Amino acid sequence: MVDKGRTDKIKGKAKELAGKATSDHEQEFEGKLEKARGEAKKIRGETRERAEKAMRRESRRDRG
Repeated sequence: MVDKGRTDKIKGKAKELAGKATSDHEQEFEGKLEKARGEAKKIRGETRERAEKAMRRESRRDRG
């Protein structure tokens, strides 16, 4: 199963909250970056899945 960035988003949120709780702006920022990385992975995974699905449909149409 593909993670699609979920792990990065969860870890990022945890880092961000820890940074806020301790007033550690660097850790808070790192958390935000990690969440953004997770979102990018999610979008990339979804786009890849759509492209693969479209290719399979096209392939079946060519054979049929």
